[in-house]
Amino acid sequence: MFGIGKKKAYTGLSRGTRIVRSLTLIIPSIVMVIMIIIALFANLGWIGLPDVGLAPHDPNSTNPRDKLLPPSFIEGGKSDYFLGTDRLGRDIFSRVLYGARVSLSVSLIVILITAVIGTILGILSGYKGGRTDAFIMRVTDVALSFPALLLAMLLWVAIGPGYWTVVLALSILGWAGYARMIRGESLRIRESDFVAQAQVVGASTWRIMFRHIFPNIVNSLIVIMTLQVGMMILAEAALSFLGLGITAPTPSWGSIVADGRSQLDRAWWISAFPGICIGLVVMAGNFLGDWIRDKLDPRLRQL
Repeated sequence: MFGIGKKKAYTGLSRGTRIVRSLTLIIPSIVMVIMIIIALFANLGWIGLPDVGLAPHDPNSTNPRDKLLPPSFIEGGKSDYFLGTDRLGRDIFSRVLYGARVSLSVSLIVILITAVIGTILGILSGYKGGRTDAFIMRVTDVALSFPALLLAMLLWVAIGPGYWTVVLALSILGWAGYARMIRGESLRIRESDFVAQAQVVGASTWRIMFRHIFPNIVNSLIVIMTLQVGMMILAEAALSFLGLGITAPTPSWGSIVADGRSQLDRAWWISAFPGICIGLVVMAGNFLGDWIRDKLDPRLRQL
């Protein structure tokens, strides 16, 4: 009436902050989707189309005449080898694409195994308490304190290096972190009124654990699993780099980096491109985990 406008309602976050938070979801999601597509469609031989796929060459095909060629966008490179070749003339681009399948599948299998074992033991420990809790937590302490590298070396000697050796080495100790964190959540939830009511009506232990406690820890479990993607990728790469994981000629990101360490002075691209892929997936997994935590945690949802 007197030229005084209404004040705008406080909308919480500034526009810049909202854009940044959106980017922390969009960019990591795009990276993860691209990596998954690469892993699935490096070749389509698994559906009867062996000559169709994203990889232009057989990752294990050697060509000594074209060894140590730089990427095609650098002087001296060939258009047939987009990311160059290694000391045996193998196409780095094709090996990185196939390596994505190995590295990501190891990560996902290990996460599923460790999440299931750790969740069951964590809920059981937190809900039952007493001797059960003490026993499970002491075993967890041993698993957390045991050197993972030493275990990998023991498995390498006992059953030899390979895909399933890596999965076994990462799974035997990987459940302990889940068990520790899920136990803490279960201790808090078991004091809730709905758990007490279930006990009063005579619900069994397993029904209470998986009908009443488990649904209330799913949010925390999803966050942990998302953050573990990057850690498992790094763990697999480290084992393969040390020669304790995926063996030649099967390509994985870690083994490709190891192949190029002796050629860093004249063929940096051999190790650089799989290393970039490892870094992108690790960062994408961490950003997604942070975003999911912010969305699922009611204490952070209002910030």
